[in-house]
Amino acid sequence: MSGNSPKAGKVYLIGAGPGDPKLLTLRAVEALGASDVILYDYLVNPEVLVHAKRGAELIDVGKRGDQAGITQSEINELLVARARAGATVARLKGGDPFLFGRGGEEAEALVEAGLEWEVVPGISAGLAVAAYAGIPITHRDYSSSVTFISGRHKNEFAFDSLRAGNDGTLVVFMCASTISKIAGSLIEEGRPASTPVAIVRWGTYQEQEIFSGTLEDLAMLSEGEIRARIQPPAIAIIGDVVSLRSKLKWFGSSSEERSLASLVDPALSLMSA
Repeated sequence: MSGNSPKAGKVYLIGAGPGDPKLLTLRAVEALGASDVILYDYLVNPEVLVHAKRGAELIDVGKRGDQAGITQSEINELLVARARAGATVARLKGGDPFLFGRGGEEAEALVEAGLEWEVVPGISAGLAVAAYAGIPITHRDYSSSVTFISGRHKNEFAFDSLRAGNDGTLVVFMCASTISKIAGSLIEEGRPASTPVAIVRWGTYQEQEIFSGTLEDLAMLSEGEIRARIQPPAIAIIGDVVSLRSKLKWFGSSSEERSLASLVDPALSLMSA
């Protein structure tokens, strides 16, 4: 290495949390303020970027569902290149970097490049979105286990996870394209068709929107019917704990809640408070 080469920088893999900017951690604020370059995702609330230091380079690397855009390998290369050039780099990701955030892949690339890095955990959407919807994902009287799965998977989606979470709460990330199939599979695996379900869009944001119903309601919907109304970002919560929402909801208004039946019949769109 030439004596004129800059000392390599450091990379922070930062969880921005679920959307509400006030849920950002203190460590995340510190790391953003120390970074020369910030690569941020589509689901990162822009208000989080106010913590960037003046003059920091902001790079939008967000991927929106199936739309073409920057690839994961290109993001990895960008992280490595900027850090090798001497910059302190923040990789800002929605939720938590290591829970369906592909932070593990980015960390592997940094290790292989011999670069210094640090992970800054964030509040996962799987926890916060349920909480803002008034749904405790565990409860002594309803569920003592939680299974997190991705609705998008290399093998379509993980049937083993569905079986493993059959008796507890199931939280499905990136659910819009496969949730109807997942509901049908759960019923086939023995879950009662009457099991409560809530699908939450833009959880923790003021525009939070909730669709409520049962596994049977979901299983009867087509992928097209769901996609037409439930656009990402969306998380599904499945289990008896969902029934507590009517008692525990505290955030948002009842006008933001609709029935899953409304995806077929708009006349059924508004649910009673």
